[in-house]
Amino acid sequence: MEPVKAAKAASLLLAAMFQMFTPVNAQEYPSRPIRLIIPWPPGGITDVISRTVGAALSESLGQQVVPDNRPGAAGTVGVSIGAHANPDGYTLIMTDVPSHAISANLYKTLTYNPAKDVEPIALPSRSPLVLVVNPKLGVNSIPQLIAQAKSAPGKLSFASSGPGSITHLTAERFIGETGIKMLHVPYKGGGPATAALVSGEANIYFACIAAAIPHIKANRLRLLGITSAERSPLFPDAPAVAEVIPGFVMGCNTGLFGTGGTPQKIILRLHDEVMKAVEQPKVKNVLTANAAEAAPFTQPQFKQYVADEIKSWGNVVRKAGLQVN
Repeated sequence: MEPVKAAKAASLLLAAMFQMFTPVNAQEYPSRPIRLIIPWPPGGITDVISRTVGAALSESLGQQVVPDNRPGAAGTVGVSIGAHANPDGYTLIMTDVPSHAISANLYKTLTYNPAKDVEPIALPSRSPLVLVVNPKLGVNSIPQLIAQAKSAPGKLSFASSGPGSITHLTAERFIGETGIKMLHVPYKGGGPATAALVSGEANIYFACIAAAIPHIKANRLRLLGITSAERSPLFPDAPAVAEVIPGFVMGCNTGLFGTGGTPQKIILRLHDEVMKAVEQPKVKNVLTANAAEAAPFTQPQFKQYVADEIKSWGNVVRKAGLQVN
């Protein structure tokens, strides 16, 4: 074959091969199911929000978003799995931002870098905590609780969803600002901690509101206060804790994260899809039922928010003198 004809034939062959393989290689994200790691047990607000938003994403992305509960060590077990996944957008993490930020400061050794190995995507839910007690404790207000704790230092116990969790550090802040002493009883998530309070294994709990609402309404738990800046429309008779302790405002803020190094195009696509999802009536209804709302952050704003939370909770951890090996 003449050199010119041979070159032309080779060119046509390459073009045909390119056309053959391009559709497969250039498939748009996502082209297969997505794993959504939830680093907490079923029943808590993170689990509720994760499954609700995950279902909406399944519809909008055209691929199944599969929830995968991986609880343990205040969320760090599940986050570690996501942090070490392939950075391709097919493994995501939905966890509460305060616990993520606390872990960055509390644990001496983590198998991942919270600031680098996970990439903030969006914040679909912000909600307050509620200060609840077992009715058998016999207290009806925050001042009564403080008085009883002071009368018997170390006798009362408080539950948490794990060492280093938002529920743990909120109680530590409450202890520090009121000058009381209580025993910490940690559990592996909000669901088990709430169940322990209902059964009487612990006396008080700063619960993420989703897990506590059914028990409050059924009078199995007594609501003493809420950690929002103002009273909640869900419980208008319950005072804000800030009415007793000025500035005592914090919440269970559930955020979506990806593996560090995931292409920015995918991160931004997921951010946009989440922000569309939280505008859907069925998602809004779940948020409202849990005294929650979406945060209108851009992806860079959410990333900065996470960085600020890591710094802020570092101050709380150091003030409380806490550290986990």
